[in-house]
Amino acid sequence: MARNFFTQTPTAEIALAAATRTAIGRINAPATQIVVVTNLDLFFKGIVVTGTPVFVEVLRVTTDGTGMAARNPLQTVPKATALQTTGAVGPVSGANLPTAGDVLRTKLIHPQTGILYPFPLGQQIEIPGGGRLAVFLTAPEATSGTYVLSGEE
Repeated sequence: MARNFFTQTPTAEIALAAATRTAIGRINAPATQIVVVTNLDLFFKGIVVTGTPVFVEVLRVTTDGTGMAARNPLQTVPKATALQTTGAVGPVSGANLPTAGDVLRTKLIHPQTGILYPFPLGQQIEIPGGGRLAVFLTAPEATSGTYVLSGEE
């Protein structure tokens, strides 16, 4: 790894339909490098105190899916070495979802709140060269939110 730190964020708030599994973001590791995901921050805009928690999945995916907008991660510490990690943002659901692979993390988060989730050392997620990682959300009630996915290549 070249210690190229990055973050990926959506360009706008992401709307989540009720009871619909939705991909909100994906990153693709360069063919010849490992990418390490160091944290995932999620924030929701729910207004009901009794809202049912949003189910969060962080998983390896085997395809890119269709319909996501290209949104490459940005370097957080500018370097002469260009970032090679690519990505895309949703929301997409149904037949457009990337093909799910290994589920690496799951969480339940109340739709009126958010979470700053740094993965502890030794538990950070490694994406092998050419691999993909996506974040899927399933909200029981319609809501919206945003995220920050951070890592290094």
